[in-house]
Amino acid sequence: MRLTSLSVKSVRTHSSYTLFISPKVTLITGDNGSGKTSLLEAVYIALQGSSFRGGDSEVLRFNSPWYRIDAVFDEGVRTVKFDPSRPSGKKQFEIDNKTHYRLTFSNKYPVVLFEPDDLRLIGGSPTRRRQFIDRFICQLDPEYALSLRRYERALKQRNILLKKRSQNDELFVWDVSLSKYGAYIIQRRIELIERLKPLLEAIYQEIAATDDKVEIYYSAQYKGSVEQRLMGELHQGADRDRVLGFTSTGPHRHDILFELNGHTAETAASRGEVRTIVLALKFLEVDILKERTEKDPIILLDDVFSELDESRQMALMERFSSYQTIITSVASPVVNYPVIRLEY
Repeated sequence: MRLTSLSVKSVRTHSSYTLFISPKVTLITGDNGSGKTSLLEAVYIALQGSSFRGGDSEVLRFNSPWYRIDAVFDEGVRTVKFDPSRPSGKKQFEIDNKTHYRLTFSNKYPVVLFEPDDLRLIGGSPTRRRQFIDRFICQLDPEYALSLRRYERALKQRNILLKKRSQNDELFVWDVSLSKYGAYIIQRRIELIERLKPLLEAIYQEIAATDDKVEIYYSAQYKGSVEQRLMGELHQGADRDRVLGFTSTGPHRHDILFELNGHTAETAASRGEVRTIVLALKFLEVDILKERTEKDPIILLDDVFSELDESRQMALMERFSSYQTIITSVASPVVNYPVIRLEY
């Protein structure tokens, strides 16, 4: 499926704008604040059903009553409408003349987003790394997003009770939910990391032209029933959690760890080595999405060229050369493509 054009109305800084998209590479340049990332955001919403940088009310242009996105593909059109004045169904998706109030897994299309914050994945917070792995798995497993939502809902309720110093019998029902959905989240994360392990090093060495050793690990290790282990941890930690006022154990506290040549990558890896690890992860994300979905992902590169040297820019574009790619950049990168310049 190829995207041929994108029209937005009342999206961020855009009152109305239409972008015609190449079947190969579309390069959008413009000053900061000209709305480059907003166009990628609109593509992402049309393909995945939600924004990667905020809620619908944030996407809506200031003082506008609604927003609309029309994504035209070679196989048809999908329209996204958001109207906060509607009592229900504030966001609607129109696909093949049918209206949906949530983009189902079967109607989503694989997309790989690469933004500057991703280049700080290794040295950033555990939250950033969890978000990366969760976003990845959500495109592979229709049950995963549902488990995340149910886990977060149960976590919120348990934390409310902890702040009230509620006793274990009141916490029990939420402990059961956290154990059930948390176990599913952990198992899927570990499965993906085990899938990445043997591939990450090979791609890293290919990009960097070295024989460095790269490893990826999940911070928590489990033997036997993950659900029973979580239930035990929640019960045993209840007194401490009441003092803290929040749930201190579970997948919302876990991390994804990286090592370079046997040392923690966060402290041992140079700036260039960190960027090469992240590039390798993005290459794997594309490869695995294509393999599992049997679709060519659409690639969105949001101003990452300013963060990469010439050799990594070339490696990036060579790897993505067979995919439809939309790039934003303040200035034209080393690679040479026709340019669409936005004026704010």
